[in-house]
Amino acid sequence: MNEMHRVATEVATVKLLIDGEFVESTTTQWRDVVNPATQVVLARVPMATREEVDAAVASAAQAFKSWRKTAIGTRARIFLKYQQLIREHMSELAAILTAEQGKTLPDAEGDVFRGLEVVEHAAAIGNLQLGELANNVAGGVDTYTLLQPLGVCAGITPFNFPAMIPLWMFPMAIATGNTFVLKPSEQDPLVTMRLVELALQAGIPKGVLNVVHGGEDVVNAICDHADIRAVSFVGSTKVGTHVYQRSSLAGKRVQCMMGAKNHAVVLPDANKEQTLNAMAGAAFGAAGQRCMAASTAVMVGEARHWIADLVVKAKTLKVNAGTEPGTDVGPVISCAARERVEALIASGVEQGAKLELDGRKPSVPGYEQGNFIGPTVFSGVKPGMRIYDEEIFGPVLVILEADTLDDAIALVNANPNGNGTAIFTQSGAAARKFQEEIDIGQVGINLPIPVPVPLFSFTGSRASKLGDLGPYGKQAVMFYTQTKTVTARWFDDETQGHGVNTTISLM
Repeated sequence: MNEMHRVATEVATVKLLIDGEFVESTTTQWRDVVNPATQVVLARVPMATREEVDAAVASAAQAFKSWRKTAIGTRARIFLKYQQLIREHMSELAAILTAEQGKTLPDAEGDVFRGLEVVEHAAAIGNLQLGELANNVAGGVDTYTLLQPLGVCAGITPFNFPAMIPLWMFPMAIATGNTFVLKPSEQDPLVTMRLVELALQAGIPKGVLNVVHGGEDVVNAICDHADIRAVSFVGSTKVGTHVYQRSSLAGKRVQCMMGAKNHAVVLPDANKEQTLNAMAGAAFGAAGQRCMAASTAVMVGEARHWIADLVVKAKTLKVNAGTEPGTDVGPVISCAARERVEALIASGVEQGAKLELDGRKPSVPGYEQGNFIGPTVFSGVKPGMRIYDEEIFGPVLVILEADTLDDAIALVNANPNGNGTAIFTQSGAAARKFQEEIDIGQVGINLPIPVPVPLFSFTGSRASKLGDLGPYGKQAVMFYTQTKTVTARWFDDETQGHGVNTTISLM
């Protein structure tokens, strides 16, 4: 590694979970887990060997033989216990997450809570795993469907939501009768591993959940492995495209939730104060490191005069370590991430956008080594500028202008990404027009980050998503199960052995 880090007195090693046991990796390649506010090394994470990945998959394959036959009620009770344990350890989980990822403590609790909602939904997933039956499709013939688990499934998760996104994946897969191999982000695996410990405590049997760590080699091993039936991925577009193509070639089901450029369209009739507050939180919260961040504002008509007020609102946000009271914006995940965001800000200036607020190199006393970038605002942004075309993944808001709602809709639809969008207005007609004509998977009306609750499914679209089905909700049940159709005919005892023609005709 090129970065110089201050090392804690005792640095723990992150373990693998294979066949119900937390084991030390035999690898010779390790990466530091670093507190982004202080550069203190919190732990060392292994880049697992191919043999360790194989062992994790073999354990999952063996466990599937019995887990697939486990009663739905038994599986449900495990996740009822699991949600209780997560609630009891909420403060601990948030503290771990903040230390390794940099989020404020309230943001960290929100990260855990949104994952907890999926766990709660997983406890009742049996209601969505019901088949269908048609009685007497022919004389004495019935046809019905079974939704059966696939087998070994795998998940690859990103650094920005190290609690929520793993909880999007393995509870849904396991609750529907599959077994799972999880690869957390190597940048912040500690809270994920604590959640895994609690999952075992809740009663998940050995081999049903396994964990391996690593980078590209481990990702490729998962994509290629013949015994893995499905792969769920959340992360960058570049890696997601690679995962989708490689896993698809290996015959797997794949869902990839990827990068985005989420537009918030602001009409002049919107409630001004509520809109400015929502935009500030959605653009700069979690240091902008959200695939659903409202990082792009489109000010329509007279709403363009609100830019100065939005800048004033951004200036009130406090930049500091996530553990400090009152912090609004914590550090980005790494030195490399900070340097990338700073380079993109510089490119915006060079390409002619107006830098309304420069958040580079903020003063954060006591945390001078932290990866901090303050809220940054650009106006006069046009398609073709790097700050518009690329996902910045930092606390940077870019502002474009449009004369009419039609112009704003055309602008949003011309962007290749389709993760999320929002409109701020008090006009029901305008909102309905927007939701009908916008070509984006998830739409917010006076809500800047329209991530659906687990009763529904995450439905990003276009370049933000590869694969047809989302990672939780009803779509996840279809992703993690296969439909078997059975056509059956039964005979009374007295008809057996009498030479009756049993050919079934459905015509």
